[in-house]
Amino acid sequence: METEHRVVLDDARTLAAVDDDAVDLVVTSPPYPLVEQWDDLFAELDPAVESALDDGDGDRAFQLMHDALDTVWAECERVLAPGGIACINVGDATRTVDGQFQLWPNHCEIVTRMRDHGFSSLPEILWRKPTNSPSKFMGSGTLPPNAYPTLEHEHVLVFRNGDLREFPPGDGERYESAYFWEERNEWFSDCWEILGEEQHLDGDRTRERSAAYPLEIPLRLIRMFSTYGDSVLDPFLGTGTTTVAAMVAGRDSVGYELDPAFAEAIGESVERVPELSDRLTADRLDAHREFVERRRAEGDPPGYEAENYEFPVTTRNEQEMQLYTVTDVASERTDDGHRYLATHDPY
Repeated sequence: METEHRVVLDDARTLAAVDDDAVDLVVTSPPYPLVEQWDDLFAELDPAVESALDDGDGDRAFQLMHDALDTVWAECERVLAPGGIACINVGDATRTVDGQFQLWPNHCEIVTRMRDHGFSSLPEILWRKPTNSPSKFMGSGTLPPNAYPTLEHEHVLVFRNGDLREFPPGDGERYESAYFWEERNEWFSDCWEILGEEQHLDGDRTRERSAAYPLEIPLRLIRMFSTYGDSVLDPFLGTGTTTVAAMVAGRDSVGYELDPAFAEAIGESVERVPELSDRLTADRLDAHREFVERRRAEGDPPGYEAENYEFPVTTRNEQEMQLYTVTDVASERTDDGHRYLATHDPY
């Protein structure tokens, strides 16, 4: 199997390199409005943002920043095929503007705007990022009433474009793409506890503008909401985490990144994919084997035999599952960025 991955160094407010209905899944994490590290970016997109912040008008700045993101959401509606899913990871902001501290609910604003574009909201996932900090408050400490909970979670918003996707009966790529029963039980919980990842980037500007989610986030979402043969879009690609996840998961992908300073980091991430893919695939199979042994020890072994592996599975839908590993990635420059071709072998 071979998958194609395009990295377009351009503004995602016009996804000119992507045709109508050309992608099956959107997985992305945009810049977060009213989080200070992205003020300069939003001001570059719309100078009125800087004026609003200088005037202490947080409400206006909040709306202007979301206006900039909204043009991307409109493009996502255009390029996402009917029945396709959009997953948007976003955090709310806590900030003092004009002397007043408050929470700025980015996730609420995006839900409203996506619904305005015709998307249907589906149950969301809370990504909780546990910390070891002893200070689980902000504000006045141990004196009521002016302390605030520490914000330790982000939202993974999930939307559908139109009705349910339809597949031919017994569709091979869909059944090969099945996940294990025990993975389903973990992944489809509405609360994920996954640690963030430290960013190893060169250059002050690149570090300031990167807040990449850990690989596990897009990897789960891609496996949950797409099949082999599908194409995944990330309009805010950053360091290329979604591209790497799509390669590991055996899907095609296209990513947009406005800042060319990230191009080198994306290339370095892609170079590590074969080794990463092999390790993650082995870990996934080992975890299932451990699950099988626990079930056997409990006297309740899974009742179906996998067709491609020497172990049982819990449901009939898992029998045709086929995992792949990336054996090689070829790259080439294009007029608008880079193109990668990944070769996958059955594992």
